[in-house]
Amino acid sequence: MALNKKFSALTLTFASTLLLAACGGNDTDTTEASSEAVSSEVASSEAATGLQDGTYTLVEKNFDENGWKVNFTIEVANGKITTSDFDYVNEAGERKSENDDYQAMMSAKTETGVGPQDFIPELNGQLVETQDPSSVEVVSGATSSSEGFVKYAEELVAAAEAGNTDTIEIDN
Repeated sequence: MALNKKFSALTLTFASTLLLAACGGNDTDTTEASSEAVSSEVASSEAATGLQDGTYTLVEKNFDENGWKVNFTIEVANGKITTSDFDYVNEAGERKSENDDYQAMMSAKTETGVGPQDFIPELNGQLVETQDPSSVEVVSGATSSSEGFVKYAEELVAAAEAGNTDTIEIDN
C-alpha cells in the first residue's frame, strides 16, 4: 500500500511538471509573430490614410469676440504630417502664441495656469507625433481650443487624403 501511494505521488508530480512545462514555455516565437502582425496592421492602417504630400491650410473667416481667428496649416511629406501650425491671429496679423500680454491674462484666469504659449505648441506637437487628430489629447485649461483644434485637424487630414490643397474657409 505504501508503495502504491509513493507511485501515485510520483506520477502526479511528473504529470504536473509536464503540464507546467507545456504551459509556461518560452513563447518568443508566438510573441514575435504577434508583434509582427500588430506592426503590419499599424503600417497598413497608416498607409490606408494615404496622405498626399503638400501644404494644407484652413482659416476662419471671422474674428471672435476677442479679436482672434484661427489660421491652421499642416505640411505633409512622404505621406506623413511633418509640421502643424495651428494658431490664432488678430487683425494686425499677430499670433496669439507670441502675445505675452494674452499669455499672462489667460494664465491668470485658468486654474491650470495654461495660456496659448503652452497649449498651442502642445497641440501642434501631438498632431505631428500621433499623425491622427483623434489621438490628440485635450490640454487641461484649454478644452475649447483643443476641441476646435481636433475638428479642424480632421478637416485638414481629409483634404490631405484627397490631395486638395485649396484653402478651407470656415464661416465661423
